[in-house]
Amino acid sequence: MRHAETRNGARAATTGPATAPSPRMLKHSLREKTKLLNRVKRIRGQVTAVEDLIEDDGDCEMALHTLAACRGAINSLMAEILEDHIRYHVVAPGADPNSNESLAAEQLVDIVKSYLR
Repeated sequence: MRHAETRNGARAATTGPATAPSPRMLKHSLREKTKLLNRVKRIRGQVTAVEDLIEDDGDCEMALHTLAACRGAINSLMAEILEDHIRYHVVAPGADPNSNESLAAEQLVDIVKSYLR
């Protein structure tokens, strides 16, 4: 059973096949997809480690270091997906790389990456 989020943030159970992919779906090669999923799995492991530290009255310093690593990993993942979104969905896929639109998109990608570091 899948869950879909409603307008007010509540989760409603859905059944049946997944809805048709939107034209803004994540478009990645198999290699990129695997890399992104591995990042998510590492983040999940870090969050689980923090959960374990809290449950077991573990070391605060270790929890803080792990949380900082989580934040960095999430920011890097967000930057990667946002970069792809800008390159594949905001700028026309066949746009001239020297066009004002493409140059502005590259500047935006650079700003986002530096902000999320």
